[in-house]
Parts: sequence; C-alpha cells; structure tokens
Amino acid sequence: MKSISLIPLLLSSTLLITALPTEAASDIRSPAHSTQRRIPMTTIPKRSEVLSENSWQLEDLFSNQQEWDTTYEELKKLKNKAANFEGKLNTPENVKAVFALEDDLSLRIERLYVYAHLSHDQDTTNPTYQALVQKAKKLSVEVSEALSFITPEILALPEQELDSYINNPELADYKFTLQEIKREKAHVLSKTEEALLAQVGNLSQAPQQIFGMINNADMKFPKIKDEHGKEVELTHGSYIQFLENPNREVRERAFKAVYETYSKQKNTIAATLSANINKNMFYSRVRKYPSVLEMSLYGDNIPKEVYTNLIDTIHESLPLLQRYLKLRKKLLGVDELHMYDLFAPLVEEYKWDISYDEAKEMLMEGLKPLGDNYLKVLQEGLNNRWIDVYENEGKRTGAYSWGAYGTHPYVLLNHKDNLNSMFTLAHEMGHALHSYFSDEHLKYRDAQYTIFLAEVASTTNEALLMDYLLKKSADPKQKLYLLTYYADQFRTTVFRQTMFAEFEKIVHEHAEAGNSLTPQELSQIYYDLNVKYHGKEMTVDQDIEMEWARIPHFYTSFYVYKYATGFSAATSFSKQILDEGQPAVDRYLGFLRSGGSDYSINILKKAGVDMSSPEPIRKAMSVFEELIEQMEQLTK
Repeated sequence: MKSISLIPLLLSSTLLITALPTEAASDIRSPAHSTQRRIPMTTIPKRSEVLSENSWQLEDLFSNQQEWDTTYEELKKLKNKAANFEGKLNTPENVKAVFALEDDLSLRIERLYVYAHLSHDQDTTNPTYQALVQKAKKLSVEVSEALSFITPEILALPEQELDSYINNPELADYKFTLQEIKREKAHVLSKTEEALLAQVGNLSQAPQQIFGMINNADMKFPKIKDEHGKEVELTHGSYIQFLENPNREVRERAFKAVYETYSKQKNTIAATLSANINKNMFYSRVRKYPSVLEMSLYGDNIPKEVYTNLIDTIHESLPLLQRYLKLRKKLLGVDELHMYDLFAPLVEEYKWDISYDEAKEMLMEGLKPLGDNYLKVLQEGLNNRWIDVYENEGKRTGAYSWGAYGTHPYVLLNHKDNLNSMFTLAHEMGHALHSYFSDEHLKYRDAQYTIFLAEVASTTNEALLMDYLLKKSADPKQKLYLLTYYADQFRTTVFRQTMFAEFEKIVHEHAEAGNSLTPQELSQIYYDLNVKYHGKEMTVDQDIEMEWARIPHFYTSFYVYKYATGFSAATSFSKQILDEGQPAVDRYLGFLRSGGSDYSINILKKAGVDMSSPEPIRKAMSVFEELIEQMEQLTK
C-alpha cells in the first residue's frame, strides 16, 4: 500500500510495482519499560498451533494457493501486452492506455506479492512460502522490465507536449504521475539503460534477503537463567521482556547474550550491510544524484535540510536526554547507569499486565477524540482478523502494517501482555486506518502515501492513547509509570531514531569517500555515537557497539529518520485535536484521506503542520521537557 519501491529507486516504471510493509518503530527502537512480570515462555508455539482467531485471514487476498498460481500465470502473459505500446507513447490516448495497463498489472502483482510475503512472515522457515516470495519478486522484476520504457519515452517528448499532457482533462487521473515523471527527468536513463537496471533488480535485493534469513531464521540465541535460576529461551521477542526485568543480573545476562551472538556473525553481517551500501551508491551514481541521502529523499521530494535539521535540532536537545538519564539513574538507585538499565521499570511496585483484549478496549477508548467513523473502522479491523497477534516459531520479528489496494490492511504483531505491546497495536492500527481511508477516498495511484506521512498517523494514535491513560490515572505510581513510558517513547522514537539516522549518514559518507566498512569501523562509529548521545550520565557498555548488526531498517536506507519527524508531527496533530476538537479532527481526517495525492510536505502543511521548519521538532522537545519536569515533581 505504501509507495516505497522494493527495487530501490527503480524509476523505469512510473508506478512503484511492489511495496514494503510500513513497520512499527517498536521493532527497532529499544522497548520502553513495562512492568510485565510473567516468566517468558520456555517454548514458542509452532505455526500450526496458533488459534485462527489470533491469526490474519489471508483468504481475503486469495482464497487458496491455486487462485494465487492462476493469477501468477495470468500476469506472466499480461505483462507481454506492454510491448504493444513501446515506441507509441506520442498520443494522449496511448499514454492513458499504457497507464491503465500498468495499473492493472500493479494492482494484481501487489496482491500476489503481499500474499506471498505475509505467508512467509508468519513462518520464515517454511520452504513453500520462501519459494513463493522468490516467484513474486522475480515476476515483479520482470513486470518492471516490461514497463521500463514508459518513463523514458514520455520524457523524450518535447517539454511543451508533455505539459499539454499534464493539463489534458483526459489524463486527469494521471496528472500527478506526469508531474512526477517530469520532476524525475534528470535521473531517468535511456530505454536500454532502464531495461538493464530493471534486470539488476533481483541482485539489488540480495543484502536485505540475506540479512533477513540470518536474523529471522538462522540466528539462535542461548538460553539464559531468569530471576528464579531457571533456564529459559532467549528470542527476539523475549529479549524485550528480559530487558524490562526488575532483576539487574537478568537484564545484563540477556544484553550480553544477544550481542555476543551477533558478534559471532559480525563479519557476515558487516558484509551484508556493506553490500547494501554499495548497492545504494551504485543506484545514486547511475542516476546522477549527489549522494545516496539525496537520492533517498528525492522520491518523497523532501529537502536534504529536513534530514540535517533533524540531526542538528536533536543535537541541541541532547542535554534534555541526559537530564532524563540522570533522573532514571536516581530512580533506579544505581551508581552507574548501564545500557541494559535503560528499559528497567522505574516504578517497581506498580504491576500492570494488559491482555490483548484489554489493549483493544483501551485503544477504542483512547481514540474516541477521532470520532465515530474512525472508531467504526478501527473496531472492524480489531475484530475481523486483520491482525496476526502472537509470536510463533519462525515468525518474523517486530510489527508492521501492510496490504494491497482493494483489500483491507493487515497487521503483524508479536504481542506480549504489556504496555509496550498495547502501544504497538495503536501504532500499527494507525498505519492500517491511514491505508483504509486513503484507499477508500482515492484512486490507486493517489492513494499510495509515503512513509514520511505514514509515521505521522501511527504515532498520533499513540499520543492520543497516552493522553487518555494519563487523564484517567489517579494513582501517583501509575502516573509516574505512564510518564516514564511516554518519556521513553521520546527517547527511543526521537533521540534513538535520530542516532540511527546519523549512523546511516556517517557510514554512507564514509563509503562514498572511498573508505571500507569493516566490522571494527562500523562498531567504532556506532559506539562513539552512543557516547555522544547518552553523555556522562551513562556507562556505555562496549557490547552496544554491535547493535548496528541487529537493526533491520538499515537495509531500507535512510528510513528511520521518518520515525523522529513523524513523532514530532504527531505531537502537533494530537495537541491540535485535543485543544481544538472537531475543526482539528476534520483537518486530520482530511490528512488521512489525502494519501499521496500531493507531496508529503504539502499534505502536512495543508493539515496544519509545517515540517519544512525545525519548529515541530522543537515543540516535541518542549513536551519532553514538560514530562521530565512532572516526573521530577513526583519523585522529590
């Protein structure tokens, strides 16, 4: 549903054929603390043991494998019809017809691709779905290759003729597409070169695929002892709970076990990350961009200053982060604050287990300010198997929202009965309903919103839920617990994601300057950033130098900064909704219905948030400061 191409910057086609899932920050930001106290499961259920009501209903995409196979064969034939238009895009009629064919191919292959990936992600060890994903990817590349002549041919038109197409009423549905093609002119190659790049698409996916298999299927963590001395399994999912454990020795054991495991794979993972960076540089140079960063921002038409302003503005605010860490150190009563202490509960006596059903109920209450229409769709998604809820063997880690135009969105969770999982649910349903409203109100092309916008919708949900919980709370311990959780969201979603963004910027610039990226160099860069961000209040454990190796989003380069900008925009939206009521709700729902019908910066500006300025980030930082002040008052 989202306009992020799986084949990076493959501008050979005017439409992005396949899309990546919109992922929750929760799978890459460090978890905020939770007082979930249950002992982690000693065994993880097999996929066959998962109850149907806790799984997503993939039959809404394809009723069975046979239907998928039939569609696959139909598309292999349909893509050949594109050749009928090659060399003939010199009339409005032919341009309209080839766009219609492209829409048909894109819509149907998107559904194929999403079904294959959702099936694979529910059990990454299943060879049937591994093969299905490969088939879908291969066909996607073939379709891109078949359509690769469209953009170069249209750009070869005289500028006056292209402008006449842009303003032609018969091509009104494709006006924004044509405007985008014109904007891309400096970065689009000849037909032959575009066809060649389309064929490179399969190769370009290799680093991400290899990392995914290492991280999700092959990586095995050791068992560790819990606070009762019992050996329990350490997994991607249970790692979060171990870091939230009030027993410091348990936290340290989990922390060290995870990074020792990654350290054993450091050479391989460094090679995959370096290969991904080299791939990025290949595309940026071939397409004549000044840098990979500018190439990555160009698709969303985001000025480079938005990225650099974020880093600079957060640098200004590092004293606030370090003030919070000082408070955390005081509340934990420790002489030294270690990296594995960042997620420990600060309100040790307060216990709050939140079942999945309770999380759904609180989410419905918390999002009441968005109105009945929003709540009706939300309830439909919660109760009609849009969501795959719990962890099982081989299931992809983290959380995301994804789907295909014409069907409802899907949400992957790895739910634990804690506050963090409830906010992950809120986050993902924000993505899902953004997709729902965009799809409902717009045609296919205009509905494809950017990830820059997606993180606004997801985080607005979180902000409104937090406001509801804080207002409802009468217990000082619960209030401190919530304030700490909210402060940790600022720390992880704004500061941490900006640190990730700065790491990506540094390593890409390092490679672009002709330097190698060994595991030692990657680790040193990452360690130094941790020291810079956390300051003197933190004992930065050497183990953290390997954290770069476990961040999946580094394979979708220059993505994570959008969590920080999205959080800042969401802070502004939620404040407007709560302060102004219906007028702000109307603007916000208008934003959700705008999809990708204009440039991201313009859509936000129309809805009342100007991200071309550092002011939304500074406003978010002022809210963070207020939280710290409230916490300091409660703990005097």
